[in-house]
Amino acid sequence: MAQATDAARTVILTVDDDPGVSRSIARDLRRHYGGDYRIVRAESGDSALDALRELKLRGDLVAVILADYRMPRMNGIEFLEQAIGVYPGARRVLLTAYADTDAAIDAINVVDLDHYLLKPWDPPEEKLYPVLDDLLSAWRSSDYRPVPATKMVGHRWSAHSSRVREFLARNQVPYRWYASDEPEGRRLLEAAGADGHRLPLVLAPDGTVLIEPEAQELAAHVGLATTPAAAFYDLVVVGGGPAGLGAAVYGASEGLRTVLVERSATGGQAGQSSRIENYLGFPDGVSGAQLTDRARRQANRFGAEILTAREVNGLDASGAARIVRFSDGSEVTAHSVILATGVSYRQLAAPGCEDLTGRGVYYGSSLTEAASCEGQDVYVVGGANSAGQAAVFLARGAKSVTLLVRGESLAASMSYYLIQQIEEAPNITVRPRTVVEAAHGEEHLERLTLRDAASGGSETVDAQWMFVFIGAAPLTEWLDGTVLRDEHGFILAGPDLTPDGRPPGEWELDRPPYHLETSVPGVFVAGDARSQSAKRVASAVGEGAMAVMLVHRYLEQS
Repeated sequence: MAQATDAARTVILTVDDDPGVSRSIARDLRRHYGGDYRIVRAESGDSALDALRELKLRGDLVAVILADYRMPRMNGIEFLEQAIGVYPGARRVLLTAYADTDAAIDAINVVDLDHYLLKPWDPPEEKLYPVLDDLLSAWRSSDYRPVPATKMVGHRWSAHSSRVREFLARNQVPYRWYASDEPEGRRLLEAAGADGHRLPLVLAPDGTVLIEPEAQELAAHVGLATTPAAAFYDLVVVGGGPAGLGAAVYGASEGLRTVLVERSATGGQAGQSSRIENYLGFPDGVSGAQLTDRARRQANRFGAEILTAREVNGLDASGAARIVRFSDGSEVTAHSVILATGVSYRQLAAPGCEDLTGRGVYYGSSLTEAASCEGQDVYVVGGANSAGQAAVFLARGAKSVTLLVRGESLAASMSYYLIQQIEEAPNITVRPRTVVEAAHGEEHLERLTLRDAASGGSETVDAQWMFVFIGAAPLTEWLDGTVLRDEHGFILAGPDLTPDGRPPGEWELDRPPYHLETSVPGVFVAGDARSQSAKRVASAVGEGAMAVMLVHRYLEQS
């Protein structure tokens, strides 16, 4: 851990109204940071503000502020709003219970929150210290000045605004959101010389004004890496879901020059999951965003490069080299490639759904929209685990959640633990044998026409929010003619390539393909994109690790 610049005068402040918890937090902080920082604790927002003002008068520095969300008289967000005025450069962390996740997401915009931590965080070596290490490092590198925040002006029911907000949130980029019809939003539009007809408008930290930005342009201006640092690597990982992140961690940790290329945001579908409760080692569950954040930081620590908002559209073999081509015409070359492209949610074909996507109709768990559903009637379409997790999560704040299931029941496609939670939630209703026949609305979703598949009868219901999880399609079209795929587009590998024990027709080596090796030697597949894969987070991570082991075997014999 790097030393604080002035250990005697640099503070980590924590505030929690529960004396026992407050002492516990201070104890954990002193044990790890006491040699380099002063640990100051308070048991109310008012006393913490008094402490900050006193520190300011003495000229002391405050590096990190940790505030409990559930405090009487002044909650953690209200406290942090006032603390910003005293120490705008201090990194801000909100301590929350699982039920407060929505509030923590809102706080990213309200107080430029740097991180939120779920209590309890035992063991701190895994859940507390790595987060604070990163925040302290960022604080030191900022020269203790406040980091300029990304500002975004958009329309509440704009599909493009929704996509940009989701991109920033999933990539852990702090930003402030302003509606275009609010005074501050209008002021920013005027300052940027924009007329407000083309939205969203993004004011990047470097001062650049972006109008209706696409992902790669946005990523380049908010601090995300988009360009490879080298032309040649030992391993290129295509896709940043659990399989891709697992491969990047194991590849980089075992000495391979590794670059991971992700078209949108790391985490894949799992990164959008509100709660994963059957992943080994997390008995209290973990959100997809938390799991993704830890994996990404772990990969970075081992030296893996992570490129965001880069679309891969080609793969070639040239002798011993494997060439990965980007949609902008550039390329990167490597000894080996792991395809971890994952899957995407299938689109509802019902009339009206396409036009209303991003304006009340969402695919997957939209992090930025879930908080707006509080007190609302919400519809979730799908019968597998992702739909169940979303329903349980949304039910914590929504007035009601209706789960629309095409099949007879949830038992055929959903894990038992989720079915139990759904049955126990008083505001979740399951409607089996029900499909969406049409979506209606002008600026945003207003109504749904639902059809009972058994009776054939239809009804129209009022609805402003619909989240869709109806199966997955592999993101492999760009591999057509390069690697062999099954009739559904999933990539064939290992034994599935050689049902009769003989290598595929174009196979150029004497040995048969390794277990996760595709029809192109040195190109492997892991996770949901593989034909006959388990479609589970744990198996995807395991396949990512196994693919790296097979990459080593391939390189040794090449």
